[in-house]
Amino acid sequence: MPRPWNAIPIRECGEPLVDLPSFLLRLEPHPYQALGAPYGAEAGPFRLRQGVVERLRQAQEHLRRKEEGARLAIFDAWRPVTVQAFMVEHAYSQECRVRGLDPERAGAAQDAVRTEVGRFWAPASSDPDAPPPHSTGAAVDLTLADPAGLPLAMGGEIDAIGPVSEPDHWAEAAGEDPHSTAAVWHARRRLLAEAMATAGFVRHPHEWWHFSWGDQLWAWRSGACLARYGRVPD
Repeated sequence: MPRPWNAIPIRECGEPLVDLPSFLLRLEPHPYQALGAPYGAEAGPFRLRQGVVERLRQAQEHLRRKEEGARLAIFDAWRPVTVQAFMVEHAYSQECRVRGLDPERAGAAQDAVRTEVGRFWAPASSDPDAPPPHSTGAAVDLTLADPAGLPLAMGGEIDAIGPVSEPDHWAEAAGEDPHSTAAVWHARRRLLAEAMATAGFVRHPHEWWHFSWGDQLWAWRSGACLARYGRVPD
C-alpha cells in the first residue's frame, strides 16, 4: 500500500552515499546482516547521503550539550530494496510465530499480521516515485547510548511490532508518575527526537527510532514541496 508521502515528487540532487564517520557509534554486529540479508559483497548498511551525515553531526553536538555523555547510536542506515524485501518477509514470519501462526498458510489472522507489519515496514517498492525511505540513504534508525557506548533502555526495542513503538506510547504513564520507569523512557524518546529535530530531521509517525531528512517522508512531515533524495540503486 502506498504511503501518503509517496505523492510528493522527487528531484534527485545526486548527492553521494558516504560511510558513516567514526564520531557516530555503530551498533554491531549489524542485525540484518547477521540474519543473512542480501547486501552484496560491495555494499553495507552504515552509509547515508552526505548531507544527512552532516545533520547527524549537528544532532550529536546538540545531544552532548543537552545531556553530557549521551551519544547517538546507529542501528541501521542505507537499506537496499532487496534487503527491504527480505526484512519485510522476516518481520512477517517472526510476528506470525510470536502469535502462534503458520506464516506459510493463508488466513484472516495472517492477513491481520501483514497489515500490522505494514504499519512499520514500508513496501519493498521498485517504483522510482515511491522508494522505501531507507533505500534513499536519507533515513536512519537510531537510539541513545551511554558514555561507554551501551544502548539505553527506551521502553521498546527497535523494530518491535505494536503500540510500544509509537513515539508517545509512554506519555500517559509518565504523566501519571513522573518518577516511574515509564517517565524515564518517555524522556529519552523526547530527548532523541529533540536532538534530531534541531538538525532538521523528522520522525516516522509510528516509530520512535526512525528519522529522515530529504526523502519523501521528510517532505511530507515538514511541508516541503519536493524531496531531495530518491532511491539509490542497489
